[in-house]
This record gives sequence, structure tokens and C-alpha cells, in this order.
Amino acid sequence: MGTYFGTDGIRGRVGDTLTAEVAFAVGRFLGAKGKRPRIAIGKDTRCSCDTLAYALAAGVTASGGDAFLLGVLPTPGVAFVTRTGEYDFGVVISASHNPFEDNGIKLFDRYGNKPDDMTLAEAERFLWGETSLPYATGAAVGRACEAVAEQERYVRDLVEKFEPFGAVRIGLDCANGAASALAPRVFRALGAEVIAIHHHPDGQNINRNCGSTHVESLRQLVLEKGLAAGFAFDGDADRCIAVDERGNVLDGDAVLYIMARHRKSCGTLPQNAIVTTVMANPGLSLALARHGIRCEPTAVGDRHVFERMQQGGYALGGEQSGHIMIDGRAGDGILTALHLTRRLCQDGALSAQTEGFVRFPQVLKNVRICNGGAVLEEAAVRAAIAKAERELGENGRILVRASGTEPVVRVMVEAADGAQCQAVAEAVSAVLCERGRCP
Repeated sequence: MGTYFGTDGIRGRVGDTLTAEVAFAVGRFLGAKGKRPRIAIGKDTRCSCDTLAYALAAGVTASGGDAFLLGVLPTPGVAFVTRTGEYDFGVVISASHNPFEDNGIKLFDRYGNKPDDMTLAEAERFLWGETSLPYATGAAVGRACEAVAEQERYVRDLVEKFEPFGAVRIGLDCANGAASALAPRVFRALGAEVIAIHHHPDGQNINRNCGSTHVESLRQLVLEKGLAAGFAFDGDADRCIAVDERGNVLDGDAVLYIMARHRKSCGTLPQNAIVTTVMANPGLSLALARHGIRCEPTAVGDRHVFERMQQGGYALGGEQSGHIMIDGRAGDGILTALHLTRRLCQDGALSAQTEGFVRFPQVLKNVRICNGGAVLEEAAVRAAIAKAERELGENGRILVRASGTEPVVRVMVEAADGAQCQAVAEAVSAVLCERGRCP
């Protein structure tokens, strides 16, 4: 027996591992959690979202809960609406940065956080048929209704956090996803001149050669138009990758460097520390240490970062991929972009604010495999990783892990020598390709 819930909810190919039946079952489970629970359901722009959202809503009402359909809304928007409204759970139908053929189901508790392990374990048992739930009958049957007006509360909350920016020219790559309509609105409401690209979703072009994983067109836009900065979101807009005025790409590590230094100078960085993951570039901790700021590492995944922040009382954390968490709020790409725009308006060009952050050479390869994390237990793979560790010695490191959101194994290599980085990454990836090849 496998598991439905990975590091970021349920994720899979629609019609294959992720079906309307699975969505209906998740809805049945949520609709039975309490007396007539209220479930908020948002989605991104994939053509499969309607099928899954309505199936999930049907499951909620069949168990006696009420379903509220929020329409297209970024994942952090659903978390905000759930936390600040009278909802028992929030659900996002999205596969984040994955291609349109994939989709996912992400859950939030009433506080806008990822559900606890006990709740997910209960859901797993129901999805695998180990437990059963009665259907609601008569007046106990739930209802479903449109609640797209809730989007305005999220937009208003973002705008009200900032003073007007004034005459600043910004580029936004909306990934043809959930940020397409909302992000330009928010920035324009704050007075910015916005040039948006990839903001016309058609159900199939989400993340296609655009967004936080493909920033080439945003970089070109910033340079050609002479913009102050550009920001790229992923499909559900919980990530943000920036481009400075010189065309330099600023990933989550660079964003954390800028924000950590500012917050320390303002006295709003508790313990003078931030939370990062084991994927963070070693150059980040070295650069921040020179400013008296410590990095607290944790496992990969925004959930792990968020939990460590809550446990330790930290106010800033994030991942290299662009998930940035601020003041107890889950990763929000639009909010991150707004904070960076405020920084460039007040402190000058972003390129100057990243001075002093020198990266170690790093190579990241995603190897598509068919047998999941099991390939990492094969003798040939373990031997290849051990050989790489010997070659890198104390001057580098290798991290190999199965993705919790895609059918890939991620190989990350860092070393003082860029050529060695590339060679080691390719050698380990070749073995993974051989051992994890589809039949």
C-alpha cells in the first residue's frame, strides 16, 4: 500500500493516479469532520480543476458539509480566506509548478496551516477503504455555493499591508496560473506601473516555458524595458523568483538574504536567525553570518520550514525554490514580491542589496524515474552516491532525494569547483536513469 499524501498534499496525473473518485473521497472525509463543517475550495487555472473541485464539493455535501467554491485563487489566498473566515478546512486544487496534465489537492486546517499528521493519517485510512463514513440524508445533506467574492478580502489584505509604491516599473510573470488576474491588480492598486506577461491562461499553458521555473522571458522583459525588477510566480503563486534591474535571477536564497538583513537592521528578526532547508546554498549562511545572522536548517519542504519557524519563534524562513514565509504566514509569492518592491523603493536597486552574497557553484538535476524513492535503495545507486561523496570530500556535498511533488529524484551537488559539480551530478544522474528507467 502506498500513500496518497506527499510533502504537499496529493499530487498526480489527472485521470490516472488522481481521479474524480479520489477528489470525491477527500470531500467525503472533510465533510464528515465535525457538525456541518464549512469547506472553502480554491483552484488554479488547469483545465482539470473544475472536474476535481466539483467532485470534491460533491463529496463534502454528501457527508453533510457545506462547500464554498472560491474560484481561481492562489494557494496563499485560500489559506488566508480559510484562516480569517468561518471555515473548518481549506482546499486548493493545484499542482503548483507541475505541467497542466498533473493536478493536486492541498489541504489547510481552520488556521490556514497544513493539517496535522493525525488528520492526514485518518484521511489516508479512509481513502484506502480501511474506514467508512455514512452518507448524510434528508436535511443533513450539505450545500455548495459560489463564494468568489472572498477573493476581494485577500486582495484587500495584500494592498493594505503597504504604503503606495509611487512611480516604479515592475514586470510580472504570472505563469498563466492563479496569479494572472490578481497580481497585476494588487501592484497597480499600490501605484506601480506593471507590465504583465504569461497572464492569459487557457487551461493548458500553465507553467509552460514561463513562471518561477522558466524565468528567461521575464529576464528579457526586464532588460528590454528597463524595469526596476521582475517577479515570476508558479502556477498557484506560493513561490516567487525575482529578477533585478541588471537581469540577475534572485532565487529564494537571495530573497532571504535581502529580507534578513533588512529585518535585522529594523530589530524585527527574532534571535537574529532565519529558517532555511538543507538545499540552501552554503554561501547564504556564510554571507549572513558576516552580518550576525544565523541560518537554522531543516528538511526540504515548506511545511518543515513553517513548523520549525513556529516551534522556534522565528519570523522569516524559506526555500531556494522561492517559498518565503514571513511572520507566521505560509509562502505567498505575491506578498514576497510586494516586500521586495518595498525594499527597492526604500533602499535602492536590488542588485546592490545582494552584494556580499557569493554562491558556491551548485548543480541541480531532476531525474525522472518510475519506481519512486525505491531506486535510492538500490546497491548501484548507493555506491554511486558514496563515490561522489568521496570525490567531493570536505569541499563539497551531494544531496539526493525523491521529490514529494513529482515523479523525479533530485540530485543537488555543490563544490568549490564548478566543473567537478557538473561531472559528479551527471555521473550520479546517469546511474539513476539506468536503475529507475521505465520498463
